[in-house]
Amino acid sequence: MRSTWRTLQGVNIRDIALVCLADALVGASFGAISVAAGLPLWLPVVMSLVVFAGSSQFIFVGILAAGGNPVAAVASALLANIRLVPLGFSIGEVFRNVSPLKRLLGTHLITDEAVAFSVAEKDESSRRTAFWLCGIGLFVTIPLHSVSMPHSRRSCWD
Repeated sequence: MRSTWRTLQGVNIRDIALVCLADALVGASFGAISVAAGLPLWLPVVMSLVVFAGSSQFIFVGILAAGGNPVAAVASALLANIRLVPLGFSIGEVFRNVSPLKRLLGTHLITDEAVAFSVAEKDESSRRTAFWLCGIGLFVTIPLHSVSMPHSRRSCWD
């Protein structure tokens, strides 16, 4: 079995870390927008963990903040996430010979960034490492930063 350090040698760790940092700032922005819209403080964190798709999260909160129907917000967010299906097919080899539980976790971690870093690698082992490193890195950083301290508890619906 290959060691983790040998597998990491071919992966662009610095760029993955920078993308995780940038997306952490997006997570903070999402938290601030959610709270400013009058949504409960826990909602951006739960959405970042369960939905884990930035554009869909922004669409959902934007529609609710504008007074839209929650069903329309969910439908719009799901429509935006349809793009992840072909992205998942493009990195199918990442999930080759993995347990069903790991495959389920991996499908939740499919993001534009994780797929981009994965397909940029030359060999299958590096593609797999880049995907998991970026996916887990984003999953850890985004929810942690999606909570912002509200300066006002005033709702946009007041």
